[in-house]
Amino acid sequence: MLQIPKEELKKILVADGLSTEEEFAAIEQEAKIANQSPAHLLLGRGVITPEYYNNILGEYYGVPLVSLDKNAVDQEILHLISEDYARQHLVLPFRRQPNGSVDVAMTDPSDLTAIQYLQKKLAAQVNPFLAPREDFGDIFALYGKKQVENFRNVIQKNIEDSLKLKTKRGEEAAQEVPIIAITDNLLSYAVSSRASDIHIEALETETLVRFRIDGVLREVIRIQKGIHPAIVARFKILGGAKLDEHAKPQDGRFRYKIGDQSIDIRLSILPTMYGEKLVLRLLGASSHILSYEELGMSKATIEKVNKNASKTFGTFLITGPTGSGKSTTMYSILNLLNKPEVNIVTVEDPIEYNMPYINQTQVNPDAGISFASALRSILRQDPNIIMVGEIRDLETAEISVHAALTGHLLLSSLHTNDAPTSIPRLADMKVPLFLISAVLNAVLAQRLVRRLCSDCIYSYEPTPEIIATIREQMKDLGLPEDVHLPKLFFKGKGCPTCGKSGYQGRMGIYEILDVDEEIRQYIVAKGFTLSGLRNLARKNGMKAMFEDGLEKAQQGQTSIEEVLRVIRE
Repeated sequence: MLQIPKEELKKILVADGLSTEEEFAAIEQEAKIANQSPAHLLLGRGVITPEYYNNILGEYYGVPLVSLDKNAVDQEILHLISEDYARQHLVLPFRRQPNGSVDVAMTDPSDLTAIQYLQKKLAAQVNPFLAPREDFGDIFALYGKKQVENFRNVIQKNIEDSLKLKTKRGEEAAQEVPIIAITDNLLSYAVSSRASDIHIEALETETLVRFRIDGVLREVIRIQKGIHPAIVARFKILGGAKLDEHAKPQDGRFRYKIGDQSIDIRLSILPTMYGEKLVLRLLGASSHILSYEELGMSKATIEKVNKNASKTFGTFLITGPTGSGKSTTMYSILNLLNKPEVNIVTVEDPIEYNMPYINQTQVNPDAGISFASALRSILRQDPNIIMVGEIRDLETAEISVHAALTGHLLLSSLHTNDAPTSIPRLADMKVPLFLISAVLNAVLAQRLVRRLCSDCIYSYEPTPEIIATIREQMKDLGLPEDVHLPKLFFKGKGCPTCGKSGYQGRMGIYEILDVDEEIRQYIVAKGFTLSGLRNLARKNGMKAMFEDGLEKAQQGQTSIEEVLRVIRE
């Protein structure tokens, strides 16, 4: 966000009678604590309006101000710039002048690199205008609107073409051009929408298509029921499932290529009352593995993860419910450990990312490959690092402990609510406490929260009810209730950019139990209790997941409602 230097902003506000020097100094201090700019706090509290701030910004930088209206935007000029570039740099060409120059709305008209790029791309002189950030959402929606219109038109045309062919059998229709076009467009539109899953559901009179985006299902389109068998058959062919099986659940897998990107897709087929339901999980085979910072880890968490993941033996566990991002975190750790001098072997169900130079094994019950049996074979493969997708039973747990005791670093996951609970969970599997104490290096627990949309974020002062809810949650988790709570939180208003949800993208909130000597001794102590372990871990520096989420809510990365939602799940 383009800023006026703090001293200059203070002079302007004092001169306009909107603040005193003392009041501005207090705002500066609060802004520093909240990791925000003074202008951001002033806007959030209503001390200054967005219109006022944009006017003084324009005057300070000597750039004309423009209020964008999507009806006045020349869409032909708009689409000369890709949506990705426009969003990344917050620039929008919106009007061509009689002399051939192009007016471009920008949130930072001082960005000379962007101006030079636009002049080259548009082959015209660029006239920069300052535009409020909140105006961009409606204009960005023009990109999406065109994409949605194209998607719906293509789908509808191919449905009509398919119905005209009057092919009786779904298997035959699945090979026809209209059905192939429909399934290809569903996949490409899902990828461009950042969907993680596609749900194709047979209703009584129609077929419903929904995408899961940022963890939430959204309806995309409803199509005629008549072509449902053909769509199912097409995906069965792609996924290697049996075409003539309609009464039993099936699974499949295939790779789909869109442009330069390859997407691995897991297919699940379930018979329902009105026909077979499909769920397609999209796994970015070519997408880069996320860094710790991109995952949302704090510096303190990163230091502890690196310390324990770099050990040459012992066990590093990642815990959380299904869909909490455990696999993504595991791959990020493996990516950093993947070096020429080490042999890394994994056993996974399924393999979600293909990683060069790592030997990945897929669980296959039909071939007799379970986590436990694969792990036995892996130990004969001279591994340095072993990754077991999940410890589900005593047999896998016992072999994992043996591997960690015999000079291997073992990474795996468990289903527990928090990091300390992993120890009684292993004990429930009949792993002796003295072995848990001996092999456990660290446990990282996590949840996924939605990120606030940067195009419609705003700040607000929490109500007494929200403060009371936070303190009640802290009490339930055994956290100190007298902790200082932030004076400001953030929300998303909802805009076309985020599909009116107020959120775009996801990030993790974490807690890491660093198993030091004191904790090792406590695990085998006669008076061991889970609450006692939590208290000791907190004394030794463990920050609870809720505290991590609270910090991220204070910084405007997510909302407090989102943090409370995932912690209570």
